[in-house]
Amino acid sequence: MGISFSGHITRVIPVEESSQVGQVRREALSLATLADFDETDAGRVALAATEITTNLLRHGLGGRVLLSLVQGAAGKGVEICSVDRGPGFSLARCLPDGYSTGGSQGQGLGAIQRQATVLDVWSDDAGAVVLARIYGARAKDNDLPYGALRIPMRHEVVCGDSWHLEWNGPRLVATLVDGLGHGLPASEASQLGVAAAADAGDMAAEDIIGRMHARMSRSRGGAAAVFCFDGDTRLGQFAGIGNISAAVHEGGASRGMPSHPGIVGGNYRRVQAFGFQVPTDALLLMHSDGLQARWSLARYEGLAYRHPALVAAVLHRDFNRGRDDTGILAIRLGGRA
Repeated sequence: MGISFSGHITRVIPVEESSQVGQVRREALSLATLADFDETDAGRVALAATEITTNLLRHGLGGRVLLSLVQGAAGKGVEICSVDRGPGFSLARCLPDGYSTGGSQGQGLGAIQRQATVLDVWSDDAGAVVLARIYGARAKDNDLPYGALRIPMRHEVVCGDSWHLEWNGPRLVATLVDGLGHGLPASEASQLGVAAAADAGDMAAEDIIGRMHARMSRSRGGAAAVFCFDGDTRLGQFAGIGNISAAVHEGGASRGMPSHPGIVGGNYRRVQAFGFQVPTDALLLMHSDGLQARWSLARYEGLAYRHPALVAAVLHRDFNRGRDDTGILAIRLGGRA
């Protein structure tokens, strides 16, 4: 049986003073409720959220925390990701209890690791990004190799970018939609698009775009892209209309997948998908124009091999435009769900 899910809005909480530690903890616990966690697992979320945010203030000079509801192979989980502008650190040195750079007891990262199913860290001259994913204790080994951000434009409560993922054995279908403009009309357009993709079954990428076009014709429309991947044959197929950027990365190489001009739900010429062989353990990156397109993974040595959610967070840190909705999908094209 396959897994099909669409992205919730990412909660972004600025952290500049100690009262915001409690805010992050409360928001994380509300996601634990959505994930149907019991009291014990919710306590693990609360502890990890507190430690991550306290470390952000104590060692990272402040920053922000991104909170997401994530889907695993056997249930939902909570993702907590801190982004700071501090001096950075070495994960290998900071994980053992007792090591501290800020005069504390040095148990923060070790405590986070004990609660988290996934812990990954990136540190460079721009600061540190700490990623933790927590699943229920009965489903600890169910992480899926994807990362996703769905962040509204500043001062908006809804997001005009939406995404959907479907894993069915070796077949993966990733869809990203950027509704025209922002606010509620853009959100409604993108939600119509991902709903059409969610019930498209085994359609080819260009046929999914056609289905989305018909459904989105009742809205203002938008840009859309669909990537289909067969893990057995390692054949990828991409179809896109509008300003969705997409590329497959492996090692130091990158293969861009250009979209055709037009508006899904409005006017565009018939889209033609193209297929290609995907290298083993390649990384798919798709994003809306809320993220600048001038980034290169080559400038981040080793980042392409880290958890996809960490990749998405680092790119958002460095290349977010700050004046539009932002949708990012990062997926390791490896095994099955």
